[in-house]
Amino acid sequence: MSERYYEFGTAADRWNRAQMFFDAKEYVTAARILGGLVDEVPEQVAPRLLLARAYYHSAQLRKAEAELRTVLERDPVEQYARLMLGRTLERQGRGEEAAPHLRMAAAMSGEFPDAG
Repeated sequence: MSERYYEFGTAADRWNRAQMFFDAKEYVTAARILGGLVDEVPEQVAPRLLLARAYYHSAQLRKAEAELRTVLERDPVEQYARLMLGRTLERQGRGEEAAPHLRMAAAMSGEFPDAG
């Protein structure tokens, strides 16, 4: 596939195409499209979060971690990014580092551990 395919169309066209590939479990292709889109609109959280998910599902865990940390720098109360970061760190065998992110995500969603 030509590199131009990943850059073709408006930002909305590329967003729709990336979602289509993600939904089809073509995570690497979705990530290639989203990479350019994130560069173009770095202030938007949704493309970066979907890029992180595509990286996660294609086992590009360091890249997923970097994108999730960027999302959380921009939006510290993004609950799903916090949860994904915790899971990404767990998947890398970094459970201690993951635990606070998972606890915070649970608290943000209203899931509190039993106190008794």
